[in-house]
Amino acid sequence: MPGTTVEHEPVTVDEVVDRLRGIGAALPPTDGVAVFNRLYLTVTEAVRDRLGGGYFADPPAVAELDVVFAGRYLLAVAADAAGQEPPACWRPLFALRAHPGVHPLQFGLAGMGAHIQHDLPLAVVDTCRRRGCAPADVQEDYHRINGVLAEVEAAVREQLMPGPDLLERAEPLTHLLGTWSVEAAREGAWAAVEALWELRDLPGAARVFAAALDGSVGLLGRALLLPLGPAGTAAGRLPEARNRPDGGAVAEPGDQARLDQAQLECSGLPSA
Repeated sequence: MPGTTVEHEPVTVDEVVDRLRGIGAALPPTDGVAVFNRLYLTVTEAVRDRLGGGYFADPPAVAELDVVFAGRYLLAVAADAAGQEPPACWRPLFALRAHPGVHPLQFGLAGMGAHIQHDLPLAVVDTCRRRGCAPADVQEDYHRINGVLAEVEAAVREQLMPGPDLLERAEPLTHLLGTWSVEAAREGAWAAVEALWELRDLPGAARVFAAALDGSVGLLGRALLLPLGPAGTAAGRLPEARNRPDGGAVAEPGDQARLDQAQLECSGLPSA
């Protein structure tokens, strides 16, 4: 992202793990970004633990992809911390991170959607360019990661589903789970990889494709974060004041016009 850098950009998976732990330690546990960060940390640790055991065909390539992939999330975090806008795919999560009507499971799904459906295709193409290889050369290991994600996803979903005291929210959450899956997201991401690779010698067309992907994933994120409660919270609307973890506010109470504009912007659509 122009104008945004990640201090001490990680170059190893262990450094990525350290950065994710640092981000999590600085956020309240109920913060929406913190929820996704914990999920991402779990996945990253699971991939790291398989790098040396013969699980992957090309561990160095997987490690490099993991670092490049993480860098896009770290850029989004850095942009938000600097008061800048993250990419459109990440805006819904950062904008609604403190909404009381959004369940932790929704934060996790929205973060995975942004990272897998937008960041991952770009990271695969960037990694292939850096290594002088084609996407087909990393495809086997790309699909091997699906197995790692399946193990983690099942445990995380069980952990984040509401308890007996929130059964009224279980049904809409179950429906939401049925509309999105990691496997389908990664299949779509691979299709985007192939499209971007075909456009690698047409930088203008590649930028247009990437921008459209960014915006469409942002719209999906906004849908995944549709508030489901509690009673009294206007479904589908931002709260009147969204407090950042540092105690600041991004909207003044009662300023509904600005809130409506924020909703539009976090979707990735241009304003009228």
